[in-house]
Amino acid sequence: MDVYGAVRTRQSIRRFTDRPVPREALERVLAAAADAPSGSNLQPWHIYVLSGVRLAELKKRVAELVAAGHRGDDREFAIYPPEIRSPYRERMAVLGERRYSALGIARDDEPARARARSENWNCFGAGTALFCYLDRDMPAPQWADAGIYLQTVMLLLRAEGLHSCTQLAWAEYHRSVAEVISPPPERVLFCGMSIGFADPDAVHPRIPRAALSETVTFLD
Repeated sequence: MDVYGAVRTRQSIRRFTDRPVPREALERVLAAAADAPSGSNLQPWHIYVLSGVRLAELKKRVAELVAAGHRGDDREFAIYPPEIRSPYRERMAVLGERRYSALGIARDDEPARARARSENWNCFGAGTALFCYLDRDMPAPQWADAGIYLQTVMLLLRAEGLHSCTQLAWAEYHRSVAEVISPPPERVLFCGMSIGFADPDAVHPRIPRAALSETVTFLD
């Protein structure tokens, strides 16, 4: 698969099979992703890969909290702006409409939407998950570097026939993640990423992107 193919076929998969992800494939991906660029070669990301008993324990802990009505831990950073304005508001709305329509969930069915959202913490059925941390004193440019690294990982996963879904939702339960991973206290959880084989029987809607003219200005 060439780079264009990897970009074109990468999407956030929200239903995986239980087929195990080969350890050697993950090692190839993560070794190659280390070549992702970062300012002054800081390589600010700290990656933890969970599977098996350790991931099952994490899923169980968060599932119990969600079932008990727990609304997540105190946020360590803002995931979205306090007010989402146009055109970002409309783009978010399109995502919600496509996702929930594919699941047959009505716009006003809040309980069903909540159940669908809770699948985040089951990794959408995936048996492997990656968690990305940064040191707390890293400013915005290093968070951008981590994003470049994660995109590199996702494209390399496609080359291995694997899919993924990055999930900022895991930051909402960062304490539970830390209980299982035990990261040093100076690190903050940026996001999780579910990794696996896409369920061929599920609907995986493509989310439309903005036209080039909306996001790119050519100046000659």
